[in-house]
Amino acid sequence: MMHFKNPEEIELMRISARLVSQTLTEIAKILKPGITTLYIDQLIGDMIKSYDATPSFLGYSGYPFNSCISVNDVVVHGFPTKTELKDGDVVSVDIGVYKNGYHGDHAYTFAIGDVKEEHMQLIRVTKESLYKGIEKAIAGNRVGDIGWAIQEHTEKQYGYGVVRELVGHGLGRKMHEDPQVPNYGRRGSGAKLREGLVLAIEPMINLGVKEVYTEEDGWTVRTLDHKCSVHFEHDVAVGKGKADILSDYSIIEAAEDANPNLKKERETVA
Repeated sequence: MMHFKNPEEIELMRISARLVSQTLTEIAKILKPGITTLYIDQLIGDMIKSYDATPSFLGYSGYPFNSCISVNDVVVHGFPTKTELKDGDVVSVDIGVYKNGYHGDHAYTFAIGDVKEEHMQLIRVTKESLYKGIEKAIAGNRVGDIGWAIQEHTEKQYGYGVVRELVGHGLGRKMHEDPQVPNYGRRGSGAKLREGLVLAIEPMINLGVKEVYTEEDGWTVRTLDHKCSVHFEHDVAVGKGKADILSDYSIIEAAEDANPNLKKERETVA
C-alpha cells in the first residue's frame, strides 16, 4: 500500500532528508586515505544525535551500525571496519536519519585520490542516471518509467550492469514503504505515480556484470566479478510536471570540491 503525503508532511521529510545531506557534507570534508570507515561511522552517529535525531539504520533488522559504507566492489550495505581507506578507493556512504516521525535516506559516492578513469566514468554515469530517473518521477507516469530511464542510460548506452536484486523504495514514516522502485524496467509499466508520493530513487550500477552476492554477515553485497560498483540516492517527492528533490547534493559537492583528497568529475544534470 502506497502512502501519499500532504505538503506539511513533505516539509517534515525535507528536514530529515537535508539532515542526511548535511551529514554527508561533513563526511565529504574529512575523507582521505588512512581514515577508517568505522571512524566515519562513529562520526555519523554523533552528528545525527547532535541534530536531536536518530540513525535510521542502527538496529534496523539487526543492522549494527549507523551507516552503510561500501568500498569498491561492495554494492551496498557495507559494514564499517577498522580497515583504512586508500588512494584509489571508490566509497559509497549511505545514511538514514529519523526525525519528527519521518525518515530521510540517501547516499553519495566519493572518489579518493587517484581513482581510475573507468571508475570516474562509472561515477559520472551513475549520477547522471539518478537524475534521468528523477525526471520521470512526475504524476501520471509509472514506476517503470523511472527504472527504464536509469537502465537506458547505464546499461543500454554504456554496457554497465544494473543490479536487479536491490531496488529503490517509497519513504515516509517507515524507511521502506511501497512501491519498490527498480533501476530497470519498461516504460508505462508498474504502479502509477501520484502527487505526494515520496521515493528514494537509488541506482546501483556495476562496472561489470549485474550479478551480485551477499557475504556471510547477511548484509554486505558485492559484485560477482569483484569489479567496482557505484551507488547514488536522492529523496524525491512526486510532483505535477516536475519532481521535488528533498535532499541536497549541492552542499555535498561544494565540500567535495574543497577537499584536495577527493577526485571530482562534474557533469551536467537536470
